[in-house]
Amino acid sequence: MDMTGAQWRKSTKSGNNGGACVEVADNLPGRVFVRDTKDREGGTLTFPPSAWASFVNLAKEIGPRG
Repeated sequence: MDMTGAQWRKSTKSGNNGGACVEVADNLPGRVFVRDTKDREGGTLTFPPSAWASFVNLAKEIGPRG
């Protein structure tokens, strides 16, 4: 899948925890890409925008666990 032009960003909720977070690129039509910040070449998950939006909404609803 062509990811040329993907603009990667980390969550605003990411802290200074040694890079234990993900990056998301949601600027390309029809797909949202997710990768591990510590292993950017290790692979990318791809989601339809509706599935990603559902995940984000559920994560906001549940909130942080710990």
